[in-house]
Amino acid sequence: MQLNRRSFLKYSGGAVASSVIGLGLGTNEAAAELAGPLAIQYARETTTICPYCAVGCGLIVHSRGNEVLNIEGDPDHPINKGTLCSKGSSIIQLRDNAQRITEPMYRAKGAKEWQKVSWDWALDQIADRVKAARDSSFIATNAKGQVVNRTDALASVGSAALDNEECYLLQKMLRSWGLVYIEHQARI
Repeated sequence: MQLNRRSFLKYSGGAVASSVIGLGLGTNEAAAELAGPLAIQYARETTTICPYCAVGCGLIVHSRGNEVLNIEGDPDHPINKGTLCSKGSSIIQLRDNAQRITEPMYRAKGAKEWQKVSWDWALDQIADRVKAARDSSFIATNAKGQVVNRTDALASVGSAALDNEECYLLQKMLRSWGLVYIEHQARI
C-alpha cells in the first residue's frame, strides 16, 4: 500500500468519522440510566427575578415543600434568555450559606458584641425610631408660611428587586410619612 497525501487524508478522515459515530451511539441513554432520576423531576417551578442588580434577569426556582432544590436562569425570560452573571449563578448561596444571619441582631450603643433579639422587638424598635426621627424633624410650613408637611431627617433607597407595584406602594407609604429624599438603586 502506497500512502500519499490524498490517501492519508481519506483514511484518517474515515477513522475519525467512525470513531465519532461509534462513541455517539447509545451514550446518552446509558448515561441517563446510570444517573437515575433528576433531583428536580417532580419539583415545583416558580419564576422570579434576580435580586442583585437592576437588570431584572429571570430565574426559575425548583422547590419541593419548603426546600429549594435548584435555581437557574429562565430561558423564556426576554432579558437574560436563560443566562446569568456570576452573582446570579451563585444565588443559591443566599440560602445555602453557613454564615447567613437568620435572626435579628442588635448591638447597643457602646457595646462591642452583637446579641440576638426577637423579630417583634426589632420591628418595634425600628418603628419607634422612625416615628421619633420623623416627629422631631417634621416641618409643617416653610419660611414663607406655605404648607410643606415634610421631614428632611429620613431618606429611602429602594431595591431593584422590587416590581412596579411594590415600588408604587413603597412610594405611597414614604410620601405619607413626609419623606422628600426617596431614591432607587437602579438610578444610582
